[in-house]
Amino acid sequence: MSGPLLLILAVAVAYLAAHVAFDWLAQRFLIISGAEYLLLGILLGPQVANVLSVDVMAGFSPLVTLALGWVGAIVGTQFHIPSLVRVRALSYRVAFSEAGLTLAFVGLVELAVMQWWLGMQPGEALTPAIALGAIAAVSAPAGIGIVARHLGRRSALLRQLEVTTAIDALVGIVTIGVLLALRHPGDVAVSRPITPTEWVVISLAIGIVGGALFELFLGRERDEDRLFISLAGAIVLTSGAAAFLHLSPIFTAMAMSATLVNLSGNREEIVKTLHASERPFYFVLLIFAGASWEPSLRAWVVPVLLYLVARAVAKTGGARLSARLTGMLPALGPHWGSALLGQGPLALALGLEYVRMPNATVPNVVFTAAIAAVLLLDVSSAWLVRSVVVPMTADAERAARPAGEAS
Repeated sequence: MSGPLLLILAVAVAYLAAHVAFDWLAQRFLIISGAEYLLLGILLGPQVANVLSVDVMAGFSPLVTLALGWVGAIVGTQFHIPSLVRVRALSYRVAFSEAGLTLAFVGLVELAVMQWWLGMQPGEALTPAIALGAIAAVSAPAGIGIVARHLGRRSALLRQLEVTTAIDALVGIVTIGVLLALRHPGDVAVSRPITPTEWVVISLAIGIVGGALFELFLGRERDEDRLFISLAGAIVLTSGAAAFLHLSPIFTAMAMSATLVNLSGNREEIVKTLHASERPFYFVLLIFAGASWEPSLRAWVVPVLLYLVARAVAKTGGARLSARLTGMLPALGPHWGSALLGQGPLALALGLEYVRMPNATVPNVVFTAAIAAVLLLDVSSAWLVRSVVVPMTADAERAARPAGEAS
């Protein structure tokens, strides 16, 4: 069977799985499906069966860019300004503190291990260390949504977790976007060299202008098929332009989506359409990510293992410290950071984006760390959320009962 035909078959299976198996597994067993598609991509890729060879993968590069842009666009829908201003500033302080502590801690650990274990110079090791810190900051929101549906309500802790995962995504995407601008190869023919700051502005401008232009087409559209086609066109245009300029498709698509949901009166339908197609694109991204994996450097084992350990320490310890510093520890509990251990599709997308960066330093170490975290943590992320949320919810309910009421 040819590579393209097999890929089309895999996409069809992914679509069916997203609409049948995913919801059933999530509701019945609190299991988030998807890691098996990553393994399937590894088995079909050049490292094993070579069905999805390097040439085949290159031919489907636009589809990968679309999948990356789709992930970024879904993140952007969370930044609807009227909804954001209704959230307490304290929740944002907790979220930004946790994300910043995780990025800094993991980045510093990886900077040290790459100098010590891989023998890299500080300037050479800084870029992959920052990339790993950005990926570590990202947390999976899927498990939180599953637990909220399972419990039938949203507690204060669940709402804080939702805010935190959104801010985690923002910090990770912006960091990678700025990193690509700083490491831009400068191969665009212009009258003078473009500075890194200007590349960041260009990334934002592509997304904002794209969102404003497509608002004319999507502002009053109600038909689901037309809305899907228009959204796909907007993401293809913005993420494709970013990829062509060696910028971040995820960063640009996030800016486009955030602009679109803030300008359009059709926000609910746009968000619904984007989320309805999220899982098939995620599964396709998993297959491509697995096929793109090249564990060519044996020394990757120690940096990847330390990444997993450092991220677990940073997420749990950083979340606890940020809650303590802001006075939120009694409401969130000392172990609320455990609910943030899942990585999700965004972490894998950021890792894949780093691999596609021109002249990336040790790209397979960074990508392998993202793959390892997804394989080890995503399946159990809903259980991790439940193990934190259920006890805290029960404690809150007992504290809210009248003093004379029997337990």
